[in-house]
Amino acid sequence: MNLLPEGWPWWIVGAVLLFWFIGAHNRLVRLRSTALQAYGTLDAALLRQLDFVQNHVVHPEPGAFSHGELTTAASLQAAALQFTNMLAATRKRPLDPQAMAALGTALHVMLSAWQRQHPDSGMAFEADGTLSRPAPLGGPGDTPSAPATVPIAWPEPSAAPEMARGQFNQAVLNYNAAIAQFPAMLMALMFGLRRAQPLV
Repeated sequence: MNLLPEGWPWWIVGAVLLFWFIGAHNRLVRLRSTALQAYGTLDAALLRQLDFVQNHVVHPEPGAFSHGELTTAASLQAAALQFTNMLAATRKRPLDPQAMAALGTALHVMLSAWQRQHPDSGMAFEADGTLSRPAPLGGPGDTPSAPATVPIAWPEPSAAPEMARGQFNQAVLNYNAAIAQFPAMLMALMFGLRRAQPLV
């Protein structure tokens, strides 16, 4: 006498698939949540850099500066304003690739304007907090092979923003690797999970 219901192998296969589905879904959600939490830390570090820039913009007095110096101050103020807008927009959807790419562009524009007004502030840190060599200036031979690993010379000489950027980028890479694996990519398509963009 057989005590098992008819078709029991299919029930076992179905149960295994269900447990796999739940486990894979939870893993993707956990990795996505980790990336969002890492962005929260990065956002706070970027706000601090923005405050530092806005507090150290040289506000020229009439007749005290040349036309070039006036232009440099104005471009830094405009770049800081644009970065403020991009930061607010990215905060609503930090894992959106286009929003993060726009934020990265606005950040580098602001950093370039900062370097023009404060050329001696070139201190950069690695993602682990150690002091880095001077950031590349963009000349021949300075092009990095892995852009995500190039340290940024932040306006406020602190390792915190570079560490936050490194943690966010690593969380994004882990998340992207997970949703690119088969068959998890099918689940990502089902739930509308897309690849995220690191801050480079």
